[in-house]
Amino acid sequence: MTIISWNVNGIRAIVRKDFFIHLKKLKPDMLCLQETKAQDNEVLKALAPLSKYHLYINSATKKGYAGTIILSKTKPISVSHNIGFDTHNNEGRIICAEYPNFYLINVYVPNSGQHLERLNYRQQWDADFTTYIKTLKGVKPVIIAGDFNVAHRAIDVKNDKNNYNKIAGYTQTEIDGFSTLLDEDLIDSYRYLHPNKIAYTYWSYKHKARERNIGWRIDYALLSKVLAKHVICADVLSQYYGSDHCPIILKIAL
Repeated sequence: MTIISWNVNGIRAIVRKDFFIHLKKLKPDMLCLQETKAQDNEVLKALAPLSKYHLYINSATKKGYAGTIILSKTKPISVSHNIGFDTHNNEGRIICAEYPNFYLINVYVPNSGQHLERLNYRQQWDADFTTYIKTLKGVKPVIIAGDFNVAHRAIDVKNDKNNYNKIAGYTQTEIDGFSTLLDEDLIDSYRYLHPNKIAYTYWSYKHKARERNIGWRIDYALLSKVLAKHVICADVLSQYYGSDHCPIILKIAL
């Protein structure tokens, strides 16, 4: 089973690039997309060529903002769009698809803001999301893929000392929130297979950051520890363009 996760930074923009060509090469069984920046009807139009997939959409109430999608070759048992806390239900940040042996959660974690103005909200999100995952894990194992908007360790961000506690995505508050989530018997699949490898999933459009590889690893595929032995591949696909993020891949035998 191949799962691809990708923050596309606008679904209508990326489909005008080589998006469908990339998917033919990657051949995902499940595709988790974040930051779609589109309403349901716009998503349906943009992804019409992917008619062989079951499509599930969670669009933000605000137009042109956030949004998540799951495309799956196998129809899930059920699909839900919230984490059980009303304060988080309007930004289209999560889709949970239930399968016989696991839950697949596609998540787009809130950014704390250019001046950290949403850091308090982000802290509450992290706590509530961890509670939600803990509840799901009580039923069956989980696979969580998406943009977590945090670099967990110094190895995950270029110029870590210059960014620490100054830039959204690398404050101790956000790091602690992510660590608390991992403490729920989860593993970071990429670090599980590549403990010391430097790889980034996001680069600013400014200052030729991608060309110079000044990036951040903020996109993850997490999974219950009981699934670790089934992981075949977990990697960062930086050779694929079309967004300010690159896709990540998880191959798992279940």
